[in-house]
Amino acid sequence: MKSFASGMNFYKLFWVFFIGCFLGVVLETIWCFLTRGHFESRTGLIYGPFNLVYGFGALLMTISLVWMSGKRDLYIFVVGSIIGAAFEYFCSYIQQALFGTVSWDYSQFPLNFHGRINLLYSFFWGLLALLWVKDLYPIMSSWIERIPNAWGKSVTWVLLVFMVLNVIVSAAAVGRMTQRRNGVPATNRIEAFLDAHYPDERLQKIYPNMVYK
Repeated sequence: MKSFASGMNFYKLFWVFFIGCFLGVVLETIWCFLTRGHFESRTGLIYGPFNLVYGFGALLMTISLVWMSGKRDLYIFVVGSIIGAAFEYFCSYIQQALFGTVSWDYSQFPLNFHGRINLLYSFFWGLLALLWVKDLYPIMSSWIERIPNAWGKSVTWVLLVFMVLNVIVSAAAVGRMTQRRNGVPATNRIEAFLDAHYPDERLQKIYPNMVYK
């Protein structure tokens, strides 16, 4: 029987995004522990160990690079470096434009651009792209296609709704924190709810690396 997520359809891409959101947090948490000696929240959403940067990064690499799997490694590395750096810059810019905050700053790194990207991390993006195209995506794709058709589509839509609501609540909570920082009082029930349930103390534990610019 053909898998509900065969090929590169909507269901396959959503699961790549979802798994990417989760695995990225796991790997960065481990990296933080190894390099800093302590565990630290690396999530990007309020509920669950998920980070949209990694999810969309996995999605972008899949859509833009998987078709290059037959190309030379150097070609995939260079293209992956450019795409990854551009994506990281875009994410940093959008976060600052929307909330006045940034979650990473490479100003102290040599050959950085506006503190949003730097040559070293662009190099890492290229290595990740090569690993993704050659090894990780084929394995992940195979796993996804093994999800039973009987409940695969239903679970996909449940997770999609959960992620959409999670994004909305997270964005609203951070946006309201920015308003509080600027001395803007709550003017309606939604803002009062956000103040009561998502105070600065809670959000600072979730986003310890987020700073205002």
